[in-house]
Amino acid sequence: MIHLTSITRQHGPQILFRNASLQILPDTRTGLVGANGAGKTTIFRLIMGEEEADSGEISCARNTSIGYFSQDVGDMAGRSALQEVMSAAGDVMRLGEEIREMESAMAQPMAELEMAELLERYGNAMEQFDHCGGYDLEARAQAVLTGLGIGPDDFHRPVESFSGGWKMRIALAKILTINPDVLLLDEPTNHLDLESIIWLEDWLAGEFKGALLMTCHDHDFMNRIVSRIIEVGNGVVTTYSGNYDFYLREREVRREQLLASYRRQQEMLSKEEEFIARFAARASHASQVQSRVKKIEKIERIELPLEQKIIRFAFPEPPRSGDDVVRMAGVGKTWPLPDGGRKSVFGGVSGVIRRQEKIAVVGVNGAGKSTFLKVLAGQTGPTTGIVSLGANILPGYFSQHVMDLLDPGKTVFDTVQDVIPRENIGVVRNLCAAFLFQGDAVEKKVQSLSGGEKSRLLLATLLARPINFLILDEPTNHLDFQSRQILLAALQKFTGTVVLVSHDRYFLRSLAGRVFEIDHGEMLTYDGGYEYYLTKTGRDSRAA
Repeated sequence: MIHLTSITRQHGPQILFRNASLQILPDTRTGLVGANGAGKTTIFRLIMGEEEADSGEISCARNTSIGYFSQDVGDMAGRSALQEVMSAAGDVMRLGEEIREMESAMAQPMAELEMAELLERYGNAMEQFDHCGGYDLEARAQAVLTGLGIGPDDFHRPVESFSGGWKMRIALAKILTINPDVLLLDEPTNHLDLESIIWLEDWLAGEFKGALLMTCHDHDFMNRIVSRIIEVGNGVVTTYSGNYDFYLREREVRREQLLASYRRQQEMLSKEEEFIARFAARASHASQVQSRVKKIEKIERIELPLEQKIIRFAFPEPPRSGDDVVRMAGVGKTWPLPDGGRKSVFGGVSGVIRRQEKIAVVGVNGAGKSTFLKVLAGQTGPTTGIVSLGANILPGYFSQHVMDLLDPGKTVFDTVQDVIPRENIGVVRNLCAAFLFQGDAVEKKVQSLSGGEKSRLLLATLLARPINFLILDEPTNHLDFQSRQILLAALQKFTGTVVLVSHDRYFLRSLAGRVFEIDHGEMLTYDGGYEYYLTKTGRDSRAA
């Protein structure tokens, strides 16, 4: 379907690909992986014609429809959510309008020959409209919107009234509704909750019949959807036949084999060069020396790929807190509505969070998970009831809305220094470097950082302070696979208390020992891990 052959692409001094080739074949489900900045998004843009390769060839089969979901949704205004989604099928909608115009024309008197021509055009248009799925376009758009968490009550809301995260869902719904031959998805799960992720898994596995190429930092999602991995890195594109777990194992095997070959070659070269240096001045060995010089000149040197830079941190040993970290009694929260009323988020929550517990807060989208975490963090007060912290509790809060906690006008260095004002410049710079802010990068303004950089910066500010109670709202958003694994390992070793919301099921299974579920305004407690919760509630078994 789509072939990229011997592609070379360079951004400034950085060579993203050198003579790289890859294929997107019918019915294949492929994951695209690589470090941030390796060139994954550039591959999407090359396929879409938004960028041109410096050399090489890109070919696509005729009449292949391509749908591309990117992190840049552009401007949305002037339509309802449903109209915006249906607008993606612009040709189909225009054809439907033409059909309606022809139906109006047929109601008017006209010559027999003219009527025959109109009927023929009408029949052809109806056949094409049916082939393109025009009759069920609105039903498909409604089903996709509902699956992504935008229900019937919001179908006709002006699209500009939705927040950025919800606009991302609308943009994704547009691409899914047209059901293209080739689907390009750049981080489709970033702004989805767990229920919407599971719906998208089902849709890709059942409804979608085309080829898929996607990037995604959700370990479980990638494993369940793809059967092939394309890795981008160090100017090379490498294909692995298997899911993400297979790729991790196979990549390590290949790396060990390459390292062994490199060591053998280095030993051989060292011996040859030692012989040349030892006998270069002896006439009796001149022919042997010359022969070995020519030999090593012809050898193709094995190069080891550059190691990917990764964040490096571990939470310091926290000060000991009291055994009861939080006590809640009859806690409820309501938000004001525009009409003067109040919307109840949750109520009647009572219970205790104990020292060293790691608790996952779960619930459907809009249940109030983030609001509950804000109440625990003191970012907002409860409407009813009491939340009391225990003795010597030092909380740290990570919000999925990072800019709520960061000053956009400050630099990376200033942001970290504000947290540890008594430390010297070296300590601040070392902490910044641990989160990949090195050299001039520490002078970047917060407002110019990417989503992943903002998340790393906020983690750096948490690490800088003595914290024994971590409250984390979607801490893995925008982090790549390796960063997620490092954060997970740090939290597993953390000896304080953790309460978190996350849509990453692998993260929840690996960390949580207790689950709080917010369901229809009530808090239900499960004294077991995430799999225990799924078993007890009969939730989607695939999540386990």
